[in-house]
Amino acid sequence: MTINVNGTGQRRPTMKEVAARAGVALKTVSRVVNEEPNVSPELTAKVQAAIKELNYTPNESARMLRRGKTGTIAVVIRDIGDPFFASLGRAVELWARSNGSVVMIGLTDEDPERERDVCLEFVARRPDALIMAPIGETQDYLAPHVDAGMAVVTIDRPAHGIEADAVLADNAGGIDQAIDHLVRQGHRRIAYLGDDERIFTARERVVAYRAAMARHRIDVDEDLVHLSEPTTEGIGITLSAVLDRPEPATALLSANNMTTAEVLRGLAGRRDQVALVSFDDLALGDLLSPGLTAVAQSADVMARTAIQLMTERLPEPHRPGRTVRVPVKLTIRGSGEIPPSS
Repeated sequence: MTINVNGTGQRRPTMKEVAARAGVALKTVSRVVNEEPNVSPELTAKVQAAIKELNYTPNESARMLRRGKTGTIAVVIRDIGDPFFASLGRAVELWARSNGSVVMIGLTDEDPERERDVCLEFVARRPDALIMAPIGETQDYLAPHVDAGMAVVTIDRPAHGIEADAVLADNAGGIDQAIDHLVRQGHRRIAYLGDDERIFTARERVVAYRAAMARHRIDVDEDLVHLSEPTTEGIGITLSAVLDRPEPATALLSANNMTTAEVLRGLAGRRDQVALVSFDDLALGDLLSPGLTAVAQSADVMARTAIQLMTERLPEPHRPGRTVRVPVKLTIRGSGEIPPSS
């Protein structure tokens, strides 16, 4: 019997044909393929020889379904164009590839309705786990699936309304490092440029900014605090508002990498005139002139932590949720060391 399995149009061999070649019952082949006990070494050898001769490949999806698993991990994130989330997606994909799983990735574009739609579409396909960066006020629409045993781990932001693990950056610690560093350089008029406050990280970071300024006994000038979606036009207007005024900011704290990219664009021609510290690093930050001083958070470390929590939760889907804070580190390269001009 010759069965071509190399994609030339002929059908794949079946388990029944393996049984016929080995001269054993179909149930015996099933037990060997699924690594079940109570099969003698002699019969196991016959089945394995027949599998090799026929180049038989088990139906992995069916096998996982019989075990209550699908071998699928769903990932729902903000934007694959965001370097942080791109790194996260890649880390999960590498893990899945080495563990015989596949990954589905969906994007929310920071839209709560889109988040809900994507998540529900994915969970209908029965993934073993969902790793997500939530934006909506609640994720209680996932409660029935969590109750049924699906593992949920959130990254960058916590979930609400369900029992889930969370991997978060040390947002307050990173902002503290940035403000402490700028104050040591002599700055007191420090502008804060952050994201939409609907986002958990944006809220945590602006609260930390106000607390750090208070700790240094510096009154916050509300005209120097700007929270909005990072667009080229919007950041251009913001930079004009904080720099082109009678008492301009002498330093900028940019609260995420997308904002930082637009700030760098808007500062073209005067990057050496105002200090800049970014929360989030940029891939080419060390090649800028001056180099970008940044509070770096590791997407790889956060992804590995999320995967570890996921693998721990899979056999214990109903255990209490855990939250892990991942440290961040200030990387000094030049832009944050520019002294006040006045």
